Amino acid sequence: MQSSHLLLEEPIRMASILEPSKASFFPAMTKIVGTLGPRSRSVEVLSGCLKAGMSVARFDFSWHDPEYHQETLENLKAAVKLTKKLCAVMLDTVGPELQVVNKSEKAISLEADATVILTPDEGQEASSNLLPINFDGLSKAVKKGDTIFIGQYLFTGSETTSVWLEVSEVQGNDVVCVIKNTATLTGALFTLHASQIRIELPTLSDKDKEVMSSWGVKNKIDFLSLSYTRHAEDVRHAREFLSKQGDLYQTQVFAKIENIEGLNHFDEILQEADGIILSRGNLGIDLPPEKVFLFQKAALYKCNVAGKPAVVTRVVDSMTDNLRPTRAEATDVANAVLDGSDAILLGAETLRGLYPVETISTVGKICAEAEKVFNQDLYFKKTVKYVGEPMTHLESIASSAVRAAIKVKASVIICFTSSGRAARLIAKYRPTMPVLSVVIPRLKTNQLKWSFSGAFEMQLIMPCSSHLKEEFVARQSLIVRGLFPMLADPRHPAESTSATNESVLKVALDHGKASGVVKPHDRVVVCQKVGDASVVKIIELED
Repeated sequence: MQSSHLLLEEPIRMASILEPSKASFFPAMTKIVGTLGPRSRSVEVLSGCLKAGMSVARFDFSWHDPEYHQETLENLKAAVKLTKKLCAVMLDTVGPELQVVNKSEKAISLEADATVILTPDEGQEASSNLLPINFDGLSKAVKKGDTIFIGQYLFTGSETTSVWLEVSEVQGNDVVCVIKNTATLTGALFTLHASQIRIELPTLSDKDKEVMSSWGVKNKIDFLSLSYTRHAEDVRHAREFLSKQGDLYQTQVFAKIENIEGLNHFDEILQEADGIILSRGNLGIDLPPEKVFLFQKAALYKCNVAGKPAVVTRVVDSMTDNLRPTRAEATDVANAVLDGSDAILLGAETLRGLYPVETISTVGKICAEAEKVFNQDLYFKKTVKYVGEPMTHLESIASSAVRAAIKVKASVIICFTSSGRAARLIAKYRPTMPVLSVVIPRLKTNQLKWSFSGAFEMQLIMPCSSHLKEEFVARQSLIVRGLFPMLADPRHPAESTSATNESVLKVALDHGKASGVVKPHDRVVVCQKVGDASVVKIIELED
């Protein structure tokens, strides 16, 4: 069987499938984003999530208030300090999200073939016959025969907790629909998605801007997840707004693709965004089910060759209530890794799921197994071919470092960087070993005390208000597949001599040995600047 079209190493020995997985310091190269909520906001549970492999915490502002999320974040900080595991922060915007308002929070039973009216009159009480919504323009946007989906926030996809509607007629501002399946909706809020219908609402709402300028600025968020991104202009607008919010000019914008409009403008959005989130929940409503996998494969390929992180959502929905994923879900996670995903985003599974820590651990184990059979050789050749010649100086150094590391079977690649660009380029070629990104600060003040630490012990000592860019660089690496940041001592700035670079390298290697990441006689590939030159060197560790 030829592997020319599969990113899968072959042949796979059947006996190897039964071999127990070997413990590794890094749970997986693929990163895990966890959405925090009622079931994942205590210091104890958050510590468990970090130890299990969560490297990015997502705060979704389409529910609850900033004070609630601030309490959760303070607990996360305590967990980071306790576990010495660095975690980045992602703020997820509401955007033009339509919602059904159920102020009484009484369960609403909907029967198949019955009718229900969607009304913009939010003063009305929700019932089996009437559902108030937060948008007065729906009647102008839909027509007879259009499909509308309503589900509980971060719904599981179960047909018992979500409902499909078909528009039968429009009566003034009200929309009359036929219920297509029997369901019971519970809770105060349900999301509403009109399939393939443009909703005339801004991508960045006034509420989003308020949260970004207050909660976002206060907490110096690392990532902005821009919900319902439809055009490249949406990304530019969000970036422009962030640039006026103090330190948030450094925040990376991840475009969340969740409808046909975003799909149609994907290439230009990718060019503008720092990364992409494939929101398969809403996207799966807009697209026919048989087309979802095609978009995933095409989108991930485009992100990979562009060297921009790609995040896949909605993978183990059943683990919201169960300790084990279904076979299909486990296979789906593995295929996301083989397709080229940088990270897996967990929603309901960690926010309100019964087993947030176990879910993160299980997904990490599946990712690690998939990474073992990822056809890196084929991927490397395809990426080099796509980049073409002549390569840029930095691209050439990055690809050479990966090629050398594979040839000598290096245990790690160590990259000295201040902006993070060189390390991300190395990670773009998907080396089979971890890339340790040693972030070297460019000092602008001598007031900051910053201790050297690793991805495994990322403790910062920050007694003053100074906020170096390198903190963002380190945390923003936590969403890139295979990239693990380490912060260097600021007494060894980026413009240091080769002697001080060697000093930083020795500390990094000693730390790696103590943590079990590297062992005596291992080979390590180092990528660093010496003067004006970029150097790739291979070193063999002594006893």
